[in-house]
Amino acid sequence: MALLHVNFFSKALGVASSVEVILPENEQGIGVTASGGTALPRVLYLLHGYSDDHTIWQRRTSIERYAAGHNLAVIMPAVNHSFYCNEQGGERYWDYVAHELPEVMHRFFRLSDRPEDTFVAGLSMGGYGALKLAMNYPERFGAAASFSGAVDIITMADRKGADWKRIFGRRKVEGTDCDLFHLMDKNAAAAKKLRLYVSCGTADFLYGQHQRFIPALREKGWNVTSYEEPDAVHEWGFWDREIAKFIPWMLEE
Repeated sequence: MALLHVNFFSKALGVASSVEVILPENEQGIGVTASGGTALPRVLYLLHGYSDDHTIWQRRTSIERYAAGHNLAVIMPAVNHSFYCNEQGGERYWDYVAHELPEVMHRFFRLSDRPEDTFVAGLSMGGYGALKLAMNYPERFGAAASFSGAVDIITMADRKGADWKRIFGRRKVEGTDCDLFHLMDKNAAAAKKLRLYVSCGTADFLYGQHQRFIPALREKGWNVTSYEEPDAVHEWGFWDREIAKFIPWMLEE
């Protein structure tokens, strides 16, 4: 796999942005399976959590090795503490991730643009971001995953303090396109087509959100696979295991 450190000027953010990109190769070194084939690579947008950045998946997991052999490109952007939203008092990270980033990546690289070849996943804050993208634009993705996701941000308003005020200000969140429970109803017509994978450890501080979210998805008819790992907490061992499982699951291999 080829690893590229991409820096470009973002119009949405008004500043230079950084993205890590893994691209498949037909030849690999010892111990790594080559991708093979001539089809355009499938694409996984892989999103970081609240305390991390675009480099973290490369540093804490074997994502490059897991992607090898699947003709899969992995795109890892940086969004700071934005919760993948347009901030009331800051930057327009939702416009960046949802619209500008895909356009720029397809302009820079030869990638498949078919929905069935396009996926998104993330952990914690990034799990929320991944589901927000897929549930807002279900026609663009074949599958999406949240690992230990902050899937019910309405209940987190009192936790984030200054960050929450910077992101949302006095804007209403509940019942908007930032509210995953609202999106269950709004885009319920896509519930059967889009495949969702949502996991959490039973000892994770976000497990209560997971327990509320999964029954609500199923009640609305969404196509969701749920996994709860006994005693797992909010940590990279769990997320490494989960991304290794999710890639063949999303590709139905």
